Amino acid sequence: MPKSVYIHIPFCRSKCHYCSFVSYPKLELKKGYLKALEQEINSVYGAEPLKTLYFGGGTPSLLEPEEFYNIIKHFNITNSTEITAELNPDDLSFTYLRSLYDIGINRISLGVQSFDDDILKQINRRHDSKQVLKSVENAKNAGFKNISLDFIYGLPNQTSDMFLNDLKKAVNLEVQHISLYGLSIEKGCYFDKNRPENLADEDEQADMYLEAVKLLSALGFNHYEISNFAKDGFESKHNLNYWNNEEYYGFGVSAHGYLNGTRYGNKITIEDYLKNPLEHSEERFETEQDKLEEEIFLGFRKMSGINVGQINSKYGIDFEEKYLKILKKYEGLKLLEKTQYGYKLTPNGVLVSNTILAEFLE
Repeated sequence: MPKSVYIHIPFCRSKCHYCSFVSYPKLELKKGYLKALEQEINSVYGAEPLKTLYFGGGTPSLLEPEEFYNIIKHFNITNSTEITAELNPDDLSFTYLRSLYDIGINRISLGVQSFDDDILKQINRRHDSKQVLKSVENAKNAGFKNISLDFIYGLPNQTSDMFLNDLKKAVNLEVQHISLYGLSIEKGCYFDKNRPENLADEDEQADMYLEAVKLLSALGFNHYEISNFAKDGFESKHNLNYWNNEEYYGFGVSAHGYLNGTRYGNKITIEDYLKNPLEHSEERFETEQDKLEEEIFLGFRKMSGINVGQINSKYGIDFEEKYLKILKKYEGLKLLEKTQYGYKLTPNGVLVSNTILAEFLE
């Protein structure tokens, strides 16, 4: 049975220039949206004890603590449930953070992106670097012991040294988790039509990533997934559920879920969702081949790689026989490496992972 829940909070005060996520500056719809969200949860959720509950967005910190609580109370929460909220550093007072901690949220993820104030203005972030420092201080004082910071590399006018200095500042804040994402300009975002100058090309982004891996690994962070680094014991349980190809609920506008062998997506506009929060915009039943391919694709995102014995047992195949040519090819190129339990991507393999993994898809 699914033990993880993702909840999408689609509101934001303003759109960041790189953002193509489903979010809207329509706060007047928040009350109706939360009521529809409650309807969806009560109609679909099966009362299983949860391992993880994750609030993503959009900007979940636009919810009041009471609004968070009114959602959380619908779930079967245990003492070990990881409850994460994505928060923006521009509006995180001690009082607000303490209220979130008191209602059971025990992990927060702050969208920092950069400590350079000029870059933050250029990408239309609402916070500055001082607000990040104050937010982390407030979070610690409020009781949070599991804090994650998100960064983007390849931003306009950002050099490799600037990016690495950002990461050093993050480590000095003594947070438990750091996520790194290369800037990707998707269709529909502001930068898609107003492309900035001085962007890093693919090779420069690759160098920034490899340098970041070296730095964070040397400073005591476990590189456990392509984009994610954690102190021991602070790996994101929620995201590991995805990468382990486990089922999960997705609630809210544009949320995706995986239940009873079917992957589904919800309506992508608030208005459509409000009309019928139980109607999906897409559903796809997973064949055994689909499940196998996703097990491989998601498993290779983990730096520990895939467990061949588990895959063979789960899908009744001989993995090494079925994929012998691909394995030999990329081992020879030093892009795949054999482990005690299976195979994993090498650091250079990570850089071309999409090309490698495409060969496992039939």
